[in-house]
Amino acid sequence: MYLSLFLKGLLLGFCIAAPVGPVGILCINRTLNKGYISGLISGLGATTADLLFGLIVVLGLNIVSDFLIDYESWFHFFGFLFLVLVGVQIMRKKKRTVEPALQENGSLVRDYVSTFVLTLSNPLTIIFFIAVFAFVGISDVKPLGAVVLLFSILLGSGGWWLLLCGIAHKYKTKLGEKMLAKVDLISGLTIVAFALFIGIKWALGVI
Repeated sequence: MYLSLFLKGLLLGFCIAAPVGPVGILCINRTLNKGYISGLISGLGATTADLLFGLIVVLGLNIVSDFLIDYESWFHFFGFLFLVLVGVQIMRKKKRTVEPALQENGSLVRDYVSTFVLTLSNPLTIIFFIAVFAFVGISDVKPLGAVVLLFSILLGSGGWWLLLCGIAHKYKTKLGEKMLAKVDLISGLTIVAFALFIGIKWALGVI
């Protein structure tokens, strides 16, 4: 039973992390500009938020999940503002280099917290967890099973970020500074586009 839960959790964690949205683009961009560790830490910030959502579902914390869903539009609003800020910051960056970047004090902490907050700004993830848990038959598990499940989700999601950042890091040395500038522009524009999409959802939610 526990082996089955572990394998399901691995697959679930990988599938939750795999769609390349704003967090994925941000992790790729940070890997290219700041190094492998920065990209990976950013991915782990998102993984922690996903794990928190999964914990809420497994423990049946309806009060928390109802709160997140009830105030979904405001989470979208703050997510919109945050993504615009991140996208513009990426596009305005002047110094680009293919050499490994020196980490500033607290830089990795900011990388982690930023993607953690960004992932939390999408409470619909909790609905996704509920649906998937029910689909694979793990919506009601015992305490030890819940621990196994959440741990395997962590491993599955972390495995995706290891893979994604590893691929980005591998091709970093093949990019010149001009190409990095283009990557930053495309990344920034894409993140701003995601922000506009979220902003529209927020506007429709409050009208």
